[in-house]
Amino acid sequence: QLQVEESGGGSVQEGDSLELSCTYSPLTAETFATGWFRQVPGKEREGISCINWSGGSTIYAASVKGRFTITRGSRNTIYLQMNNMKPEDTAMYYCAVRKTQYGYCPGSWSKGTDFDYWGQGTQVTVSS
Repeated sequence: QLQVEESGGGSVQEGDSLELSCTYSPLTAETFATGWFRQVPGKEREGISCINWSGGSTIYAASVKGRFTITRGSRNTIYLQMNNMKPEDTAMYYCAVRKTQYGYCPGSWSKGTDFDYWGQGTQVTVSS
């Protein structure tokens, strides 16, 4: 059973930057894909980015492409760098991990249903 933990959320102004971190433990020999999701109360969860095991393949939702960057810092740490933030980025952000033989993001990654382990979330608020 993996434990997933997000950190780095907070309140920023429009145009500012923020970096979220996702760490999962314990380390195992298995390979994982990692995704970032966000949700606003009363709205559906949105998949915003996914990174494969090696870090060499990344996917972004159109709403964040060009502003957000997902990277793998280590075997069990993923970062989400968020630049030029907008009020519509305000949400609870979740990190999720998918155990997969080759560590690839699934084709339906943005739905979130393929991910096995989820963190508790970190709140991000962007003010105009």
